[in-house]
Amino acid sequence: MATVPTIALNNGVEIPQLGFGVFQIPPEDTVEATLTALEVGYRHIDTAQMYGNEAEVGEAIRQSGIPREEVFVTSKLNNGFHAREDALRAFDGTLDALKFDHLDLFLVHWPLPGIDVDYVETWKAMEEIYRSGRVEAIGVSNFQPHHLRRLFSDTEVTPVVNQIEVHPYLSQDEVRAFNADHEIVTEAWAPIAKGKVAGDATINRIAEKHGRTAAQVTLRWHVQRGDVVFPKSVTRSRVEENFDVFDFALDGTDMGDISGLDRGERTGPDPDTFNYIPG
Repeated sequence: MATVPTIALNNGVEIPQLGFGVFQIPPEDTVEATLTALEVGYRHIDTAQMYGNEAEVGEAIRQSGIPREEVFVTSKLNNGFHAREDALRAFDGTLDALKFDHLDLFLVHWPLPGIDVDYVETWKAMEEIYRSGRVEAIGVSNFQPHHLRRLFSDTEVTPVVNQIEVHPYLSQDEVRAFNADHEIVTEAWAPIAKGKVAGDATINRIAEKHGRTAAQVTLRWHVQRGDVVFPKSVTRSRVEENFDVFDFALDGTDMGDISGLDRGERTGPDPDTFNYIPG
């Protein structure tokens, strides 16, 4: 079984660079999918309140028999709970759903710039949660540099991570550089562009050169760039394939060719306009 590298966050916590994402996995399938990932070797699970499967992630970890302290678990604040009191209660709900006494990482899922609650208020609630000692680290997701600058000017704790959409067609070099300049680790969601890389001629050429799949080569590109990455699949063979990215390396030409595919193409919402609140 491969040893997954870890990255030190700005508060000293170590985060595994490869995680298993459970976005869009139905609750009834989440226990089995998470157990499969844990059996394959993943020790980092990424869930969220809006995914509706936190309880099943917690159950899978208990069923696995792996000690809780050996599995890094992230969840994210529901968009409907940005006000201070709502955020504090929501975090309690996450711990209750997971049946944990602490969480490894908790994120603000979206900045939601158009709603009537300022995300600075939300981040101050996150700081309270962090100071309570029930979460090892706090961060953000889908924040742009201008969102982060407001946090820097109006709050005290710097986010440890910024989880954003990153893949070869949206390389996010500006946001990643801003994150790095402020000791914020970039986490990549939709890392294989929701499967689009499978049909890419450049990526397939590089994959053939290394005797790998397009997904493996793309995940390796992320790893070598220093991103934390979350491939998602409910098929065991794909879960194993996505984990098997640590025994080969891309050369500079490979890396440059993949980075050259950037065309600013999102597969998900724009953080500057997205204001969805679950009903």
